[in-house]
Amino acid sequence: MNIINGKAIAKSKRDAIKADIKDNSLSPALAIILANDVEASRIYVRHKMKACEEIGITPRLHELPIETSTDDLITLIQTLNEDKNIHGIFIQLPLPNHHDSQAVIQSIAPEKDVDGLTAINLGKVMSGDDGGLAPCTPQGVMTMLSHEKIDLTGKHAVIIGRSLLFGKPMGQLLLNANCTVTYCHSKTVDIQTITKQADILIAATGQPKMVTSEWVKHDATVIDVGITRLDDGTLSGDVDFDDVSQKVRAITPVPGGVGPMTIASLLANTVKACKSQI
Repeated sequence: MNIINGKAIAKSKRDAIKADIKDNSLSPALAIILANDVEASRIYVRHKMKACEEIGITPRLHELPIETSTDDLITLIQTLNEDKNIHGIFIQLPLPNHHDSQAVIQSIAPEKDVDGLTAINLGKVMSGDDGGLAPCTPQGVMTMLSHEKIDLTGKHAVIIGRSLLFGKPMGQLLLNANCTVTYCHSKTVDIQTITKQADILIAATGQPKMVTSEWVKHDATVIDVGITRLDDGTLSGDVDFDDVSQKVRAITPVPGGVGPMTIASLLANTVKACKSQI
């Protein structure tokens, strides 16, 4: 059994991005918008800003009052769209409930949409056009699979989760890599029968330790995207790591698995966006 070290893979990717910035004399700048009062979001934003600074991306934080209207938020985004010194725009989700989140996301210029969530960038993922900006977490998973030299062609990938943020684009990237893809979700009947067929099982449900060894087949690769803080303060993924790890070929831990790859992909998208705007 191999534990896939997302922290180490992400560090290697960040080092390569830092070298790319230096070698090409780039000056990428990322606008980060924080419009909620969720403490976890503030922590995530600090991590992203630190990661930017470490490799040569200039982060510019726009911290907005929670009562900011959707119209005012979109006005800020439109100003950033027109600012030639800003190459990427990232909105820390979730937005407060009074916002029209889709209207906000779709107002970002596609070439600056470093989270890869505008209709144009998602459409490019669907069509197999790698000229766009793919969503960060699915992109990070693909980087991990590539790093581990896992042959995807003809393999059966099962994704538990169908969100626009992760599940749907994840499946499409795997399909583009010649996998056979099955989506499972809360309405799936007899879900374990399907997940036990997976060569690659990806869980993104937010239900801690939902996936046990009974859900997986021997020698599968398991990617755990979920992360939940339990009552005792510890972090848990969607997969029961101790149980499942004894059965599979490779597995990601939580923490230290997919999370660092998401940030590394955000940095990569920012540099890609910068290059496209030169």
